[in-house]
Amino acid sequence: MSASTPISIVDYDEEWPLRYENLAAKLRAVLGNIVLRIEHVGSTAVRGLAAKPVVDLDVVVNSPNDVETAILKLAQFGYVHEGDLGVQGREAFRAPTGEIPHHLYVLVEGSAELERHLTFRDALRADPVLRDQYSSLKRSLAAEHAEDRAAYTDAKTAFVRAVLKRGLAVCLDRNENFDTI
Repeated sequence: MSASTPISIVDYDEEWPLRYENLAAKLRAVLGNIVLRIEHVGSTAVRGLAAKPVVDLDVVVNSPNDVETAILKLAQFGYVHEGDLGVQGREAFRAPTGEIPHHLYVLVEGSAELERHLTFRDALRADPVLRDQYSSLKRSLAAEHAEDRAAYTDAKTAFVRAVLKRGLAVCLDRNENFDTI
């Protein structure tokens, strides 16, 4: 999905968890024993939440050395390392051509960015009212900013920050790029 593709928010799709499982299995095979776990994060990880139809995965590794190994191994399978994209502690990858649309991140266990991803996901999973509010917000913002991904992302910040502030996270003052949420 390129930056010029209009933003499209769709109803929750029961296929999203299956897509995640298929991608996670491939990634485990590629990365081997450096993987501690792979987390399904982002909106497609929340049953009932409307989302862009792009699966987000966090590959969790033990150390910065494992991040470097992951970068090399993923490149062999067509992933393009995009750096941290302005979010310290998270390495981003563009999916290989022809693969299921997804965002892939490699993070070290215990990193603030990983905790933020998990905290936000878990808050939405635990509270159907909050989930539905976020669905409505995303649909509204996608209609308003269909051609401007940066504006769409920025407009979600207050909501995400409020959820995290509810005592669900300690990651508020870090770089808050919410494009994967």
